[in-house]
Amino acid sequence: MQANNQRLTIGISELHERARAIALLLLDVDGILTDGRLYFSNSGEEMKTFHTLDGQGIRFALDAGIGVGIITGRESTLVTQRCKDLGINIIYQGVSDKSRVLDQICAEHNLSTEAIAYAGDDAPDVPVLERVGLAASVPAGHRCALEAAHMITAAQGGSGAVREIIDFILASQGKLTY
Repeated sequence: MQANNQRLTIGISELHERARAIALLLLDVDGILTDGRLYFSNSGEEMKTFHTLDGQGIRFALDAGIGVGIITGRESTLVTQRCKDLGINIIYQGVSDKSRVLDQICAEHNLSTEAIAYAGDDAPDVPVLERVGLAASVPAGHRCALEAAHMITAAQGGSGAVREIIDFILASQGKLTY
């Protein structure tokens, strides 16, 4: 399974092999779960938009036994609420060293980095993208993240990119039921 405009930096067979080993998908927020833009109301309140395709995909992943978590550099009560709504319990916000958090998650969940997929779009994500079993980014990602990724989704962040990654993992594991 490969989307029409999806770009791969490794062969499709290797990508499927990597996806079969995934037990946990970790996500950056801004630029991956959202379009990367920061919205503020007149009163200074932050606003974010999330795509329902991504939310449904996260539910499908969790139902299939694949964990989902968040590692993001920003703090947001909106992210906390969205994670609660979706059943995501692994939430790290305000993170400056994402690689250190990856080590912590691996230790807490007894997982190797090969069992983890990560989606990120910018320089703070590169140390994690370079270490995980399956590294993904989005077309609007910074060049450094695109170069570190194994796959680049056809969909933009905040527009179904997470669902695309999840569908690929589920299909590779024989768990895609739709």
